[in-house]
Amino acid sequence: MNLKRLTVIAVLLCLAAILSPVLQAQTVSWRIDPLHSSAQFSVRHMMISTVRGQFGGVKGGMTYDPKNPAASSVEATIDCATVNTGEPKRDADLKTAEFFDVKRYPVMKFKSRKVAIAGPDKLRVTGDLTINAITRQVVLEVDGPTAPIRDTQGREKIGVSGLAKISRKEFGILYNPIMEAGGVAVSDEVTIVLEIELIRN
Repeated sequence: MNLKRLTVIAVLLCLAAILSPVLQAQTVSWRIDPLHSSAQFSVRHMMISTVRGQFGGVKGGMTYDPKNPAASSVEATIDCATVNTGEPKRDADLKTAEFFDVKRYPVMKFKSRKVAIAGPDKLRVTGDLTINAITRQVVLEVDGPTAPIRDTQGREKIGVSGLAKISRKEFGILYNPIMEAGGVAVSDEVTIVLEIELIRN
């Protein structure tokens, strides 16, 4: 093997050693911190007020490449038994078969299909949401991810916020009593707001 060929090989090996960590660093894996994450929801009640609540028990993760968001992905589950509207009787009703049917379907799931840039520091995440064993495609409008910071334990963290609107009837939640004056007690449209904190793996 001549000197010229050895030199070329040496240069290529050096470039590979330099570029490999950079390429690997483009796509980073993150896990959801359930202690600092929640899924909030709101729905119109009797067409005159808004009922709000939230779920804890958010788990899952995300892979994210800021240079190529389309290569990113999200997968998460939410513990339906953690539903909290501030009213124990209503929360108990929401766990029954008329709503989330917690005994049969203890978690709801989301798995992304497509991630796209929607503006500066904004993403549009299209994916499959499963509630009560019914899966429908939804779109999350996402702010973030934020710039990484380190917490008091030295862990690298980022945050994202997401917004989606869904039809509860499309997921088999059909509770819909008619009021005497007309109209329905609970609107079909539900607004979902996600506040998610993630830890780098």
